[in-house]
Amino acid sequence: MKSRKGFTLVELMVVVLIVGILAAVAVPMMTGRIDSAKWTEAKAGMGTIASAVRAYAAEKGDFSSTPSLSNIGINSTDLDGTYFSSGAYALTSASCSSGRVSFVITVTAADSKRSDAPKYPKVMTLTCNAANGYVATFAEK
Repeated sequence: MKSRKGFTLVELMVVVLIVGILAAVAVPMMTGRIDSAKWTEAKAGMGTIASAVRAYAAEKGDFSSTPSLSNIGINSTDLDGTYFSSGAYALTSASCSSGRVSFVITVTAADSKRSDAPKYPKVMTLTCNAANGYVATFAEK
């Protein structure tokens, strides 16, 4: 008798089924990671704005009204990136009193003019104020 070497059709179908299940689980996980990576660009832009606010406070001293992005030295093209356009960034509030700088920077993905902007989260904020000990913290909405 000759012995046949190889896989049966049932064995091959089981392997294909297992690979299909693994792919179905992995795709949603990877999609979330892609959006997370895209938001890294927005976090870098918010860091740029935060540095500019701190430099503005060092130059001007105490201030209570929120300056515009152009007043703190940010040009309209400085924040343009692959996933977020400059229109997505907003300096929601900023003030300086007794050397303590407070600010809230908001990035809204829907306001970006880029077609590849992330879908989740819709908004991210960078906050630095007395409530969080003047340490900048990110929050997703």
